[in-house]
Amino acid sequence: MNGLIKKYDSLPKQLRASFWYLICNFVQKAVAVIFTPIFTRLLTTQEYGHYGIFNSWDLIISVFVTLNLSYGVFTQGMVKNSGDRKSFAASFQGLTFVLFCIWIFIYILFHVNLNRMTGLSTREMLVMLGSSWTSAAYGLWAAEQRIDYHYRKLILTTLTAAICGPSLGVVFVNIFPDRVFGRVFATFIVNVLVYMGPVFSQFFNGGKIINTRYWRYALLFNIPLIPHYLSQTLLSNSDRIMIEKMAGSSESGIYNLAYSVAVTMIFFNSALLQTIHPWLYQKIKDRNTKQIKTVVYPAFFIIGFVNLVLIIFAPEAVAIFAPPQYREAIWVIPPVAMSSLFNFSYGLFADFEFYYDKPYLATFASVAGAVLNLILNFLFIRLFGYFAAGYTTLVCYILFAVLHYYFMIKICNTYMEGSRPYDTKLLVIGSGLFLLLGFAFMFTYRYPIIRYGLVFIGLVMILIFRRRWMCYLKMFIDLRNGGV
Repeated sequence: MNGLIKKYDSLPKQLRASFWYLICNFVQKAVAVIFTPIFTRLLTTQEYGHYGIFNSWDLIISVFVTLNLSYGVFTQGMVKNSGDRKSFAASFQGLTFVLFCIWIFIYILFHVNLNRMTGLSTREMLVMLGSSWTSAAYGLWAAEQRIDYHYRKLILTTLTAAICGPSLGVVFVNIFPDRVFGRVFATFIVNVLVYMGPVFSQFFNGGKIINTRYWRYALLFNIPLIPHYLSQTLLSNSDRIMIEKMAGSSESGIYNLAYSVAVTMIFFNSALLQTIHPWLYQKIKDRNTKQIKTVVYPAFFIIGFVNLVLIIFAPEAVAIFAPPQYREAIWVIPPVAMSSLFNFSYGLFADFEFYYDKPYLATFASVAGAVLNLILNFLFIRLFGYFAAGYTTLVCYILFAVLHYYFMIKICNTYMEGSRPYDTKLLVIGSGLFLLLGFAFMFTYRYPIIRYGLVFIGLVMILIFRRRWMCYLKMFIDLRNGGV
């Protein structure tokens, strides 16, 4: 045991932080997974559909309320303003609070129209606005912790909120007459109690919270990105809103369950991206594209593998997560799970756009994907039902990733002497193989014996040829490192 502790202590701080971020995200998502079957049994399909609609509108409206200031602009600014980071962080907290106050005032003026548009009540909208601010403010603090690799406080607060939120939600669902409001109000209360301590520490420790230079930098960078962030949110959330309007709340509830199950593996995306982003910005700054491959290729493999596992066992997952009336959700999970790989890849390509201050490129790609998604949903939900939404999402995420990859190449040609961070052919072959396997396993859902047989054969092949696979993997890594 002492030997293991010494080895752990000898690891670089970055590696230790990455490990604990991964564990934190795993536990956070595991808690969500554990509580999902509880809520699907406490709420009717209509109520679960309304809960999904609340979450979808929450993500859409928060783009305007917070401008997503805790995203790339903050990480990039912290790297570029490393000598004045405390003041930079405090100023972003101040701007986030000012934006929240402005939107509260706007909502009070137009609450009747906004309630009618969203289908939500006044108290649900107020909780939504409050949640948007608390989450964004906490996101700024959490981003600073990740940049500095201070993982202990971050993990403690994140897991506390992750566990207490749904736990209190179960209590409130059982005692509130409006069970959906009880669920969302519980999350808001926990966020306020857990997040505000760290947020206020960053708010006041940086000194000057009104810094017009940093505010101007943030607004000029992120306002042009509103269409990008909004389109990205619409791409992942408009499905549920359109299904409710075109098919009904019950169908929206089933789709929401399928989407929730499909993105249970998203914690790998979040954990890896949160760790990779600051490191990737540094590599772009140093123009060291060769090292990027050594981290990103294994990450692609991990994301593809875990989502393929989810696709294989989707029928069993739905049976665990929800009662029989949700059974149809199994046919939505594969395309949504496949979308995760392309959603992950977009983040790695877009970092080049953000670093070189080309937000309009990200905006174009995102708007194109979102507009196509809205059009395809409008056409195909009417023709084939709510199942079609999962497949339109996959098509649009593929387009999304391809456009960002193209723009990344253009930026590399202009600013990085034509260097190539990734091998195009390798990405295309890997993505194609992932899609082929995903759809192949989906077609075996009605034949469990065949599906289990294929899984057994796959495990046997991995065991028999494990040394050869490891040899191929080592050769592959060496080849990619050399860029030959």
